[in-house]
Amino acid sequence: MMLPIFIFTLLFATLSNASVSDFCVADTSLPDTPSGYPCKKVSKVTVNDFVYSGLGVAGNTSNIIKAAVTPAFDAQFPGVNGLGISLARLDIAVGGVVPMHTHPGASEVLIVIQGSICAGFISSANGVYFKTLNKGDIMVFPQGLLHFQINSGKSRVLAFVGFSSPSPGLQILDFALFANSLPSELVEKTTFLDDAQVKKLKGVLGGTN
Repeated sequence: MMLPIFIFTLLFATLSNASVSDFCVADTSLPDTPSGYPCKKVSKVTVNDFVYSGLGVAGNTSNIIKAAVTPAFDAQFPGVNGLGISLARLDIAVGGVVPMHTHPGASEVLIVIQGSICAGFISSANGVYFKTLNKGDIMVFPQGLLHFQINSGKSRVLAFVGFSSPSPGLQILDFALFANSLPSELVEKTTFLDDAQVKKLKGVLGGTN
């Protein structure tokens, strides 16, 4: 009987002495770490750390995908550090697309504010789930799964997305495959594309070799 009592007492003492903080505002002057940014000293925290105004301006969609993502992650919005949440603004011009991509560190929720989006994801069992979303519609994309958004209408799209991490990460499949320095023959073997197509895509997306 003494051992369980000893373990309980030790656990209680450990929990009683644990440091509990209301928040951990990111100190972005220090390097980011796998567990997030170090905490800013509370004496230096202000209300501005908990307010972010960067999502009120449309992103620049003058690019190859005709889309822009404006993040409010811990690097831009220090107050979300350590809270398991973040946001972003999504602008997609007519004919624009956010290609297949993943967020390794977070699930995503999207809400359409303006326009129409064809959005979907592929499960690890190769199940495909996609739907046209209109103003007010919401869709969730589970963590780590390939997903996409396409402007399926005739007007500019505006949407906001929420993430279950202050730093969700991003890897766009097309750029991962073709905007790199892997020799073309290796990309061809792993994608089953011919040499001309791989070299064309590398040229378009900035890859080499």
